[in-house]
Amino acid sequence: MLEKVEEEVSHYVTRIQSEQQHDGSWRYDFETGPMTDSSMIMLLSALFPDEKDLIPLLARRLVNKQAAGGEWKQYDDDDGHLSSTIEAYTALLLSGYVDRNAPLMKRAEDYILRSGGVEKAHISTKFMLALHGLYPWPTFYPMPLFLIHLPKWVPLSFYRWSSYVRTHFAPILVLGHFKFTLLHPSSADINHLYTTQKYRKLHRRLRWNRRDTIKKNQDLSAVNRIKPSRAIRMAEQMMLEHIEGDGTMYSYASATFFMIHALLAIGYQPDSPAVSRAVKGLISFVTQTEDGELHVQNSPSTVWDTALASYALQEAGLSTEDGGFQRAAAYLLSLQHHEKKGSIGDPPTHVTGGWGFSESNTSNPDVDDTQAVLRALTGFTHQYAEYYDAWRKGVRYLFRMQNDDGGWAAFERNSTSLITRLFSLESFEDTAFDPSAADVTGRTLEFLGSHVKLTVDHPRVQAGVHWLLKRQQPDGSWYGRWGVSYLYGTWAAVTGLRAVGIPANHPAIQKAADWLLRIRQPDGGWGESCKSDVSKTYIPAPYSTVVHTAWALDILIAIHDQPVSAINEAVSLLIEWNKEGGSRRVTYPTGAGLPGQFYIRYHSYPRIWPLLTLSHYVQKYKSC
Repeated sequence: MLEKVEEEVSHYVTRIQSEQQHDGSWRYDFETGPMTDSSMIMLLSALFPDEKDLIPLLARRLVNKQAAGGEWKQYDDDDGHLSSTIEAYTALLLSGYVDRNAPLMKRAEDYILRSGGVEKAHISTKFMLALHGLYPWPTFYPMPLFLIHLPKWVPLSFYRWSSYVRTHFAPILVLGHFKFTLLHPSSADINHLYTTQKYRKLHRRLRWNRRDTIKKNQDLSAVNRIKPSRAIRMAEQMMLEHIEGDGTMYSYASATFFMIHALLAIGYQPDSPAVSRAVKGLISFVTQTEDGELHVQNSPSTVWDTALASYALQEAGLSTEDGGFQRAAAYLLSLQHHEKKGSIGDPPTHVTGGWGFSESNTSNPDVDDTQAVLRALTGFTHQYAEYYDAWRKGVRYLFRMQNDDGGWAAFERNSTSLITRLFSLESFEDTAFDPSAADVTGRTLEFLGSHVKLTVDHPRVQAGVHWLLKRQQPDGSWYGRWGVSYLYGTWAAVTGLRAVGIPANHPAIQKAADWLLRIRQPDGGWGESCKSDVSKTYIPAPYSTVVHTAWALDILIAIHDQPVSAINEAVSLLIEWNKEGGSRRVTYPTGAGLPGQFYIRYHSYPRIWPLLTLSHYVQKYKSC
């Protein structure tokens, strides 16, 4: 078996090395559902005719992603995702790419009506429809603009929310305040997608009033219309200060869409520098996926993928003297954040030393990307002073970001969620705050143990261990916030605990191992449904996946000193699946953004995680 594994490692290494870019990075697709493509089509079709050549190319992907029953899905075993279907249908309708009476549109219409109509869509979908005059703004907007005034010590303060939410809600507060609507050249409407008479009447009234409302929005300048209040100026300042070099806001497509609309709402013109640069930034996020279609990435994952690929190759035994590693290290070093732009009401900058997710991200470092980059740079610290200095700053950033409860979150320190129930917004609690997470905590502990050589005797590590042990589920698993879901969290927790010296016979480790063996798929692999993310309990996927199996196998390798049968069977599966090439086993999303609404297919994952796991197999069992 060992010889086969070494040969497989060599195949993965050759493939990943061949995919490295000249600048040292690895650029894999960050692929999601229809949301970003639909939003881009709606925006371009309304305001930017010069970019309309892109619309049919994005529309073609939407058409090809439609399921047989007329719905669009987030993942294979999804019964259909109503909000995604409404967004895709509306985008296609406004694009002019297909006629409303086309069979695919009729199938989508039937699915939407069977599922409860537009009334049952997620609030984010209703918000996007309202921006385009296709859904009525509520009389009472649940997120008043005055929240941006409240100081941080007030429980309801805007500044208590996570940086991700503040980024999106600064423009959202503005748009809700003005109930802003764009005028579309197309006269298309979606009244036929409402199921209740109440909403059909509201929609008809909206159609009659739409042009007058839009004319008011578009004719009046910001000064004449609003005599900009302090809250508007604060929101505008926050948006402008967090525009990245590529024109996007915080390097997120989703936030950039909202920012563009908000700037238009306060008087900016479509050809103004801020708006036109933002559109160009969104266009720069367009990628051609492996199936040849164009897709708007929500946030290109270049830093994350480059760090993971470089580290996985090093674990496979390649020397840091390799020219590819040298380029990758230099690339990552150049993207370290030396200061963080403060939000409104905060100091203007903070010293960080961390790294962000995307290449263009200069103001929003996070714990997970930082520990991933530090892994990739550890091998350079003994040879080069500049790498050692950067590495030390990164480690200090990780310690500064540790929460008082002992765990680590992604973006924020000591972010709590006690007041989310006051806001009647769907999914708000899942994003508004950034509490400690098992996956981020486990991966940070694994880095501190394997690369900083700290053990549970260190007080900060001990606090992290205690937090993890208290958060273990009764069945032995841990929930992972940023991956799907319990397999991801359990993998991060167990490998982290083992790296800092928790023995394999510890009750928590044994309990996790027992759970892992209980949930094996019939073929001997592992696969978890994205439905777990919503139900907050483990639900199996309809088949094993390469990524889930790699994570599960890595857990077992971390626990067992000898390769037990479950390990060898899983290794054989990974080797077999790699030969299959385009198998559906590599297409299931294993990254998570927002439970029930946003899942990610990282094109890097089916390459990187099997290589890392198989390399660990060779390292541990070569002398057996």
